[in-house]
Amino acid sequence: MDTSRRDFIKNTALAVAGSTLLSNDLFASPKKIVRIGVQLYSVRDAMSKDPRGSLKKLSDMGYLHVEHANYTGRKFYGYTAKEFKKLLADLALQMPSGHTVMTAQDWDTSKNDFTDKWKYTIEDAAEVGQRYVISPWLDESLRHDVDGLKRFMEQFNKCGELCKKSGMKFGYHNHNFEFSTKVGDSDLYDFILKNTDPELVAQQMDIGNMLGAGGIALDLLKKYPGRFELMHVKDEIKSDTGQGMDGYDSTILGTGVMPVKDIVKAAKNIGGTSQFVVEQESYQGKDPFDCVKIDLQMMKKWGF
Repeated sequence: MDTSRRDFIKNTALAVAGSTLLSNDLFASPKKIVRIGVQLYSVRDAMSKDPRGSLKKLSDMGYLHVEHANYTGRKFYGYTAKEFKKLLADLALQMPSGHTVMTAQDWDTSKNDFTDKWKYTIEDAAEVGQRYVISPWLDESLRHDVDGLKRFMEQFNKCGELCKKSGMKFGYHNHNFEFSTKVGDSDLYDFILKNTDPELVAQQMDIGNMLGAGGIALDLLKKYPGRFELMHVKDEIKSDTGQGMDGYDSTILGTGVMPVKDIVKAAKNIGGTSQFVVEQESYQGKDPFDCVKIDLQMMKKWGF
């Protein structure tokens, strides 16, 4: 994830692991229907200019599922929930998940309830057909405030209850700071996992974001089996631009330093993962659409 992506998420909030030997148990048959999608931030420039044409390209190359990263003013890429749902349906696409930042300010303490703004967010997610509402950020002011973090994790669980009423589930998506930030004797990611109810709050593991901060996807899958319902699938290379996250840039699957094939297979079989979302944010001079097309081909080559 590059600087622009971090800025994008912050603005929305305000308006090498080496190969690891895996036991045969990790490759047992999955219990859930596996879906492969693409995070639309991968083709963000094209989506901002021509959402319909961009979605058609993704559909034509074989994607059946997408994940949004643009919900502003009760619109997805400029479309109302009802309009965007029809656009997706016309292109034989579904959107099981989407990214919308939830902040502490989305809870109204005077009413002991969520704000109308956040209720509308959940309402629109249900209308467009999402199964997961994923918050991809945690405000910097909370990261070292243990009491504030505990209250916010309670808000996560309450949002899970709110989503459940609409047949959905709330979720959290990690970056790098969760692994470099300490909360007591453990890191922030451990704190989040230990203080959220897995029946109410899903985890979307981003296997690339964590790499430079010391997060090892395979280790986490073994430490918390069954906790990662969704995954952002990435490969990483050492960055020579100085703009990547912790010195790494994402790249085409299978061409970087990560054991992605092992990770996704373990996720499917011990991680509880059924939603695999390809995300590539840097392209090494290649066209973003060409990149995500190859990414999909690689996932299929690996048996997905």
